[in-house]
Amino acid sequence: MEPYVTLSETMNELRKQGYTEDFNLRQNCLECRDGQFKVFADEFKVDNYYRFEGESNPSDAAILYAISSDRYGVKGVLVNAYGIYSEPVADEMMEKLQIRS
Repeated sequence: MEPYVTLSETMNELRKQGYTEDFNLRQNCLECRDGQFKVFADEFKVDNYYRFEGESNPSDAAILYAISSDRYGVKGVLVNAYGIYSEPVADEMMEKLQIRS
């Protein structure tokens, strides 16, 4: 995928590629479908990620993850802040979502 300027533009392109679930980060899993569906760290992979910097406010900084689970046959996105604004999560989830260059 080509680089996109905005978070919403990137999310729209990922949706076209089948990343239709909206994941929410919890302490030890990802949730979707209003909490009815949980995917644990060993059940998903991060296919790609995109970092967005806040132009004037550090609290606007975010990471968009493109996530898939072969076990459940789902693909979706997770938006999370980073730095001091990121969500507290279990070590296994933090390791899974770690950004490596």
